[in-house]
Amino acid sequence: MKKILLSLSLSTIWLCAAAIDIAQAPNITQRAAVTNESVILSYHNSVKEAKKSVVNIATTSTVTVNNQLDLMFNDPFFKQFFGEKPFSKPQQRKSTSLGSGVIISNDGYIVTNNHVVSGGGEIIVTLFNSNKEYKAKIIGLDSRTDLAVIKIDEQNLQTIPFANSDNLQEGDIVFALGNPFGIGSTITQGIISALNKDIPDLNRYENFIQTDASINPGNSGGALIDSRGALIGINSAILSRSGDNNGIGFAIPSNTVKKIATSLVENGKIERGYLGVIINDLTSDLREIYTNKEGALIMSVEENSAADQAKLKRGDLIIKINDVKIKNVNELTNLIGKLNPEEKISLTYERSNKVQTISVKLHKMEGDVTVSSATDKDIIDGLTLENITDTSKYRLPKNVKGVLVTNVKEESKAEKAGFRAGDIIIQVGENAITSIDELKAAFSKNKNAKKAVYLQRGNGIAVIVVQ
Repeated sequence: MKKILLSLSLSTIWLCAAAIDIAQAPNITQRAAVTNESVILSYHNSVKEAKKSVVNIATTSTVTVNNQLDLMFNDPFFKQFFGEKPFSKPQQRKSTSLGSGVIISNDGYIVTNNHVVSGGGEIIVTLFNSNKEYKAKIIGLDSRTDLAVIKIDEQNLQTIPFANSDNLQEGDIVFALGNPFGIGSTITQGIISALNKDIPDLNRYENFIQTDASINPGNSGGALIDSRGALIGINSAILSRSGDNNGIGFAIPSNTVKKIATSLVENGKIERGYLGVIINDLTSDLREIYTNKEGALIMSVEENSAADQAKLKRGDLIIKINDVKIKNVNELTNLIGKLNPEEKISLTYERSNKVQTISVKLHKMEGDVTVSSATDKDIIDGLTLENITDTSKYRLPKNVKGVLVTNVKEESKAEKAGFRAGDIIIQVGENAITSIDELKAAFSKNKNAKKAVYLQRGNGIAVIVVQ
């Protein structure tokens, strides 16, 4: 019996054996080394100028905290017995957050992340190797790319040169510069580990640069530079469950940063082209149906959109815009988002295994986030205001019109007058208000006269008198 078992075991081993040819790397013939004992390898010259353009950004805002008993007694069951009146007034406390930014002009324009400065409140900027604090105002916000431009009142600042992010390659050495914990300038080093990364729910338009350079809390808005010290991206996020760096960070490419920042400063808004389609990537099964194996598949066409007017249909496979081949949904979304409304494009698509090219005039994307989020003492001291251009940002009713109060400074004229964060200014006197410019104009008339200010507050309308 033992002989039989042994024979079976040997047979099994013989059946599993196979030949394999493993590629061998060439033998090492030499190692590069620093031959001079007084010389070391260093990237000091690469970062010494760039870090002077990286600033610390601190934002302070007042948040309202409801009493836990109030939350419980707001339940419909308890309201039957105790009515609508809360037990206590909601408490307010200070909330402070830290981030970074990059100086892009010597007269004080700074680019950072939208999520660093969009929460309202006071924005304080500290320059490299300086204890002086500057109050910054918001020039523009763009939540779709998570970028923002702020400005401080200073001249002759150190700016950073922009690199062409289209020339980046995986494996390039990079440095992440920022002020992670308010301890001063920090520099981490790594490589580009991937390009054109699409990160769901991070923002809508972006092909991120992925890097293993440590990006920590507070690095958001800081610079990602190449080995020359040129800006290749703005640090935006890390992939982590704990909040600590796990070696996967993401930056917004410098070409996108340049385009968005320039538009916010020069035009006061971001306008994007809009095609009007719901699209999807090709699955392995769908590739068997279409002649082209890459592209963006149209799943639905919005009525009266640019695509509808161009007679595009569900099932069409978009394979090229102008001279740019479209490989997937992300490429099409980013490309159309970079084009201007009313711009005519050449669109190539496949339908019934036939390729056709048509001319399409893009429409304007609605709901773009624009500028005009600032504390303006010329209107009412202590108010931080924002034009309503994207109702989904603050979960506002879709048809609401007015100017949103995002923050009210403590002990200010605005607080004493009765304004609250979340109020929507809809009318001043007899003037309907739909923008900050209209609000300024309304208050510029008879400046010393008292004015009735109508507010949409929750589901009701409130009115306060302001001088």
